[in-house]
Amino acid sequence: MASERRPVKAAQAAGFSVHLFTASGGAVAVLALYAAIERDFPACFAWLGLALFIDGIDGALARAAKVQVTAATIDGAVLDLVVDFLTYVLVPVVALWRSDLMPTEASFWIGLVVTIASALYFGDTRMKTRDLWFRGFPATFNILVLYLFVLRPPWAVSAAVLLAAAAMMFSPVVFVHPLRVTKLRVLTIAMTVAWFALAAAAIVEKLAPSGWVVGGLIATAAYFLALPLLRQSLWA
Repeated sequence: MASERRPVKAAQAAGFSVHLFTASGGAVAVLALYAAIERDFPACFAWLGLALFIDGIDGALARAAKVQVTAATIDGAVLDLVVDFLTYVLVPVVALWRSDLMPTEASFWIGLVVTIASALYFGDTRMKTRDLWFRGFPATFNILVLYLFVLRPPWAVSAAVLLAAAAMMFSPVVFVHPLRVTKLRVLTIAMTVAWFALAAAAIVEKLAPSGWVVGGLIATAAYFLALPLLRQSLWA
């Protein structure tokens, strides 16, 4: 009887360990938040990069560990959304507010708009399409604000981009999930890995990277932005 229980307990331990791994993103968010408050923006985005990596692989680990069965007392989807809201929205908003990218008053009010809109988006049951695309801009303000730090457009342009992104969360456009959409998955994952490498290079260079890094970040962004335009022809 005891021998029969061991596999069950091992499976439960594996399931809860995946939840713990997801929850560790909350601790990473605190470290990123502290760095943002201290205006150590390269460290802030380094922590956010780690959180993005955790978020990128915890879903596959959860499916492998069958957490809905082995650790069903914790709702992994809710846990993931809680951590994502911290790392995708709250920390980038604070980083924006503490930066010199735009006047403090403008960043404060835009941050409030982004936070409220993102909270609504994270609660939207239509967030993903049946084929696992994101419906609307997927609230990845961690990535968007990183681009603003690297490119440093005029503050009015940054404000317009942020407000447009907040509005696009509720628009009928789609954005690819880089790990779950099956078509072009190999190429998309390769572009994701390339983006991570380029973002890491930008962080190492204190968010003032060389031209080839900037060009690479723009090229990878163009790829991901073009995929929705190609969706009807490629996915027909």
